[in-house]
Amino acid sequence: MEDNKGNGCGCGCGCDGDDEGYEPEIITLEFDDGETVECETIGVFEVDDKEYIALLPLDGTDDVYIYGYKEVDEDNFDLIDIEDEAEFEKVAGIFEKLALEDDDEEFEDMDDDEE
Repeated sequence: MEDNKGNGCGCGCGCDGDDEGYEPEIITLEFDDGETVECETIGVFEVDDKEYIALLPLDGTDDVYIYGYKEVDEDNFDLIDIEDEAEFEKVAGIFEKLALEDDDEEFEDMDDDEE
């Protein structure tokens, strides 16, 4: 799988893209039935020394796709299906906690800006 856009804000710092000029990283998934879905990369995160990626489909749904993630080189990576249900549940739970923490931080930042 190849990146269609830069990494995060494009600076390589891993920031969430709040900076002006941020362009989200968009990738196209192709499923076994030939269906394609464009997704924005939410982020790459680690669980038990393995990397995972969370993707938000741009089709208007509230779905989030989570895959194993393996960087091949600077511009390419592989997505790995998580076939073990227990592993998936654990990874999804950790992603939800990370997403909630990120939302709390954004909320706090908004409060600071209003003062």
